[in-house]
Amino acid sequence: MTTLYEEIKHEVKKRRTFAIISHPDAGKTTLTEKLLLFGGAIRMAGEVKGRKAQKFARSDWMEIEKERGISVTTSAMQFDYGGHRINILDTPGHQDFSEDTYRTLTAADSAVMLIDSAKGVEVQTIKLFKVCSQRGIPIFTFINKMDRYGKEPLDLLEELEQVLGIRSCPMNWPIGMGDEFSGIYDRKHHRIELYRGDSQRVFFYPKKSGLDDPAIRELIGDTLYEKLCEDIDLLDIAGDPFDLEKVQQGQLTPVYFGSAINKFGVQTFLDEFVSLAPAPSPHDSSIGPVDTAMGFSGFVFKIQANMNPAHRDRIAFLRVCSGKFERGMTVNQLRTGKKIKLAQPQQFLAQDRDIVEVAYPGDIIGLHDPGIYRIGDTLCAEGSFEFPPLPQFPPEHFARVSNLNAMKYKQFQKGINQLEEEGTVQVFHTAVHAEEVILGVVGELQFEVFKYRLKGEYGADIRIQYLPYQLARWVKSADPIDTSRLTNLSCLGVFDRDERPVVLCEHEYALNWLERTYPDLVFSVTP
Repeated sequence: MTTLYEEIKHEVKKRRTFAIISHPDAGKTTLTEKLLLFGGAIRMAGEVKGRKAQKFARSDWMEIEKERGISVTTSAMQFDYGGHRINILDTPGHQDFSEDTYRTLTAADSAVMLIDSAKGVEVQTIKLFKVCSQRGIPIFTFINKMDRYGKEPLDLLEELEQVLGIRSCPMNWPIGMGDEFSGIYDRKHHRIELYRGDSQRVFFYPKKSGLDDPAIRELIGDTLYEKLCEDIDLLDIAGDPFDLEKVQQGQLTPVYFGSAINKFGVQTFLDEFVSLAPAPSPHDSSIGPVDTAMGFSGFVFKIQANMNPAHRDRIAFLRVCSGKFERGMTVNQLRTGKKIKLAQPQQFLAQDRDIVEVAYPGDIIGLHDPGIYRIGDTLCAEGSFEFPPLPQFPPEHFARVSNLNAMKYKQFQKGINQLEEEGTVQVFHTAVHAEEVILGVVGELQFEVFKYRLKGEYGADIRIQYLPYQLARWVKSADPIDTSRLTNLSCLGVFDRDERPVVLCEHEYALNWLERTYPDLVFSVTP
């Protein structure tokens, strides 16, 4: 008879939980769709297109995502493939939503880094890579759009090393690019996957090992054959050999080539990924590492309002870290000290949800949130430990928000409260005008999304008046603080939602002046 310990360990081995990171327009959501397609989760992959598109990416479920053709919030999706349970976190690529991505990466055991073959390593990819690198999680690289002309593959590998500082090991190698793209050579299995421009998967297995079979030359032509042989010889002599231990430590990234939009190379990548990517491992906590087979525990890394606009619901995304989750179980909420019954847990395929009876470490489940959860909350069945706090980011853009319809004040206030609890905006007010709403965001595009969602999901029209401030600092002191003395031509003293004093500054010079003028105060980038 299988014990609970053995059951959990067996299920953990099957789990692969990863986030996909990239710069906007590298094809991230398209890759996600194809992975879902091969996993049998969907029948037809939607493509990210402009506002006239007739089909949309399954992971882009918000109306504004469908209209703009961008991802503005993290989607969580689960499916089974090859005996494994896959949990994908499709994160926003746009830098204005990076704090959502950073928090989501804390729930991932590995990351897939998507590179546009024509553009190489881009700015947002660098930022996201650094977050993954700091956590030491394995990174798998998929170089996309090989059916278009781009940078030479060897130059792309050099970029990974020079720009990101990570060594790479190509697991396969492209044969040509653009109009001449003929397929990829699998270095591990010594086979060629032929590119046919459609969903057909065709392999050619040489009779001789390596590239010595003359049939390969006949198949791809003299020019491509000689270039392939030259590149592979160079990789064999000067390239990094595959080392699973270095991959798991985040020191070496396996590299795969393909074309997500044509599904080419994606299933090959998926096959390799599930065999190499790590299963969930112990999580650090206030009492030390929490083993996956201990009692149930997890943390909330995201809160999303109105995933089903018809029901005006709100969902807290929980990463299961240890133990076996069972529907209806009662857990401790460490922040409040309260006991909570988890009655309607859900699992996702973007906005589509199913009630889940059980879940194991690595799984992402949704909890109905009547307003009791906060990002970073630890839930556990027993004990009183907490997982490390999730990263917080000071806002860099500010605006005063006004309600245009007094009859919609309740909807306006509810929308502001719920969207703030998602963590995408921070709300401040002055001491004189407690009803005043000043929004702070990390990326300016969040103002547009906020206005769109407040109108579409809550029926409230607003006016946004942009403010000149660029910095927010929480003010700490041993004595009560009068924020009015921090207000001048370049600074504004305000309070956050927990009534903690904050000063907004137009520039670093204004902040430096405050620090010199009030040496008894501490100005912190976090609460």
